[in-house]
Amino acid sequence: MPNQTNSRKKMFRFAPKHRSLAEVLSDHELAALGDAYVNLIWSLYLSIKKGKPVGKKASSTMLASALRKARLRGSLPSRTDRHKQADAAEALIAYAWLNSVISLEEAVLLMEKGRTPEEAFSMLLQSILERLNLT
Repeated sequence: MPNQTNSRKKMFRFAPKHRSLAEVLSDHELAALGDAYVNLIWSLYLSIKKGKPVGKKASSTMLASALRKARLRGSLPSRTDRHKQADAAEALIAYAWLNSVISLEEAVLLMEKGRTPEEAFSMLLQSILERLNLT
């Protein structure tokens, strides 16, 4: 059986390797991919809660609130609006998944521990931040 890490690296060779948290949070291409990935995480989380398949989009308001709760707001420029804050959260989550920092399953399991959607995403962002070696 081929080494999964090597085949994953080959598959996702387009994944950026950033040196700083600010670079990740401001990566618009990662945010675009992260939008779809975060919606999948959110839909799986809701499906587990409701006991049936659900397809929903994660709101910018919820993601921006989670970013602030995770104390990541200070890593963005001062005039960053709610939409761009949500983009930053999406970029970070996608970056972590692409670079094998956290799996889809683990992300959903972590979120299940939150009492509110904002707390759930905040816990996910905090866990990712703790695992990344970015300044």
